[in-house]
Order: sequence, then C-alpha cells, then structure tokens
Amino acid sequence: MGSRTRLSIQPKEMNPIMHELTQVAPAFVEMAHRIVWAGVATVDAHGRPRSRVLHPIWQWDGARLVGWIATSPTPTKRAHLDTHPWMSVNYWTPSHDTCVAECRAALLMDDETRVMVWNLFADGPAPVGYDPGIVPPWRGGPTSDGFAAIRLEPWRLRVFPGSVLMGQGGEVLVWREPDA
Repeated sequence: MGSRTRLSIQPKEMNPIMHELTQVAPAFVEMAHRIVWAGVATVDAHGRPRSRVLHPIWQWDGARLVGWIATSPTPTKRAHLDTHPWMSVNYWTPSHDTCVAECRAALLMDDETRVMVWNLFADGPAPVGYDPGIVPPWRGGPTSDGFAAIRLEPWRLRVFPGSVLMGQGGEVLVWREPDA
C-alpha cells in the first residue's frame, strides 16, 4: 500500500473569519493570474449546473474587483446568464492552491466593452495576457459576431493556499459582500 498524507485542517480553516476586500482581492488576483485557467459554472433554466474551462482576467483598483472573460456568445451561455446571471469561477493547482470567485455575471455585446476586453487580454502580462486573434471564431476582431465579453462582479471570494491544506502554515482568506 502507498503512504497517505494526513490532512490537518483545523476548525478555524473550515470556518474562516471574514476579511476585508482590500486584503483578499490582491491575494485572489495574484493566485488567479498565476493559475490562469478556471473551471467556470453556470446554471440552466432547470437548475442544472454546466461547467467549462475559461481564462478570466481580473482588475483590482484598490476598491473594486472586476473580472472579464473573452468568450463566444453561444446559445448556452446566453440562455444560462439570461435565466441565472451568476457564475462560479474556481482555480486550482496541483499544489492545491485554490481560489474561488462567486460572481454576478453579464454577457456584453456592445462594441466599446468588447474592444476594451480584447485589449485587456492583448496587452495583459504573461501568462494571463494573450492575442485573442488566435481563436478562430474571433479572427474578425473584437467587434465580430463571434466575440463577446462577460463581466464578473464578485460577491464572495476565497483564497486557500495549498500550504494550509497540507498543515504547512498560511491563511485562508474569505470576503463576502455585505448582505450577500
């Protein structure tokens, strides 16, 4: 039999105290941008979840955190967000670093927003930045019918370093919007 690692999660880590957004948001952005790809879930009209892997980019201005996803405006995404305008965005690494943003979400098709999001990715630092034009349906540029933007406004954030899970120290950070 292989050896097993005993996980040491104390009650404090299971029910962490709430932190200020000014503490959690920068830690979230650092981890999310390092991991890059996230499992993102929406819910259909029948309450069934649907997951996909997407590549958000986050903007933190010291007071507000906003995420952006460059995407194709598929009928599934449109229907889900029209019915339930929420997304769960979950990042994970093999070292068990995880961070989650539970968000209000809106699919946006106006040219100004699509150009802004296109440029966010095109001008973004590696590894989160990339040329959106490499995606075949988006080759027509940011105002093509195949390109859309999703705006993410978190109501809850959680940053969980893998070191906490492995009993090696660290702190779980959690923020929730008041009245959420």
